[in-house]
Amino acid sequence: MIDEFAKNNLHERLRRDRKALLWKLEGLSEYDVRRPLTVTGTNLLGLVKHVAGVEARYFGEVFDRPSPEPLPRWQDHDGSDLWAAGDETRDQIVESYRRTWEHSDATINELPLDAPGHVPWWPEPHSHTNLFAVMVHVLGETNRHAGHADILRESVDGRTGTRPEHEMRIDEEARDASYAKIEQAARSAASIKA
Repeated sequence: MIDEFAKNNLHERLRRDRKALLWKLEGLSEYDVRRPLTVTGTNLLGLVKHVAGVEARYFGEVFDRPSPEPLPRWQDHDGSDLWAAGDETRDQIVESYRRTWEHSDATINELPLDAPGHVPWWPEPHSHTNLFAVMVHVLGETNRHAGHADILRESVDGRTGTRPEHEMRIDEEARDASYAKIEQAARSAASIKA
C-alpha cells in the first residue's frame, strides 16, 4: 500500500515539474528560448532538451528499456544536450520531451518501486539501484532545472511561477521597492562587516 502511495506521489510531482519546465517557454521568441542567459550559456530550450535526455536515460537504459528517442552513448557526452542547434526546432525538442514522458511513464507504471536498475555512469557500489531511487533522482533533476528555468524566465520578461494559474500580474513599482529594500539591506550588512 505504501509503495503505491509513494510511487503515485513521486510520479505526480514529476508530471507537475515537467509541465512547469515547458511553461517557461510559452510566449517567448525563438531567440529568447535559445539565447544564453548565464555566463555558462544556460538557456531555456537547452534545459528542456537536457531534462528530456536525463529522463530518457534513467527510465530507459537503466532498466534495459531503451528510449525510442535517439540518444548518443552516455560515454560520448559532450554538452550538446544543453543547447539547441540551429537546425533543431523548439517543436522538435518539446515533442521529443513529450514522447520521452510517455516512455518514462510506461516504465514507471509497469515496474514496481523495488525493480532493479543499473546506472553505469554512477560509481560503485551505487550503480546498482532501483526504480524508487531513480524516481527520486529524476524528480530532483527536473525540479532543479525547472527552478533554473524560473529564474531565467524572470530575467527575460519578469514572469515567475510554476503554473499559469498561480502567476500574478507584475507590479513593477512593488517589485522595484522590494529590490531596493533588499539591496539596501545587503549594503548595510556589507558596511557593518567592513
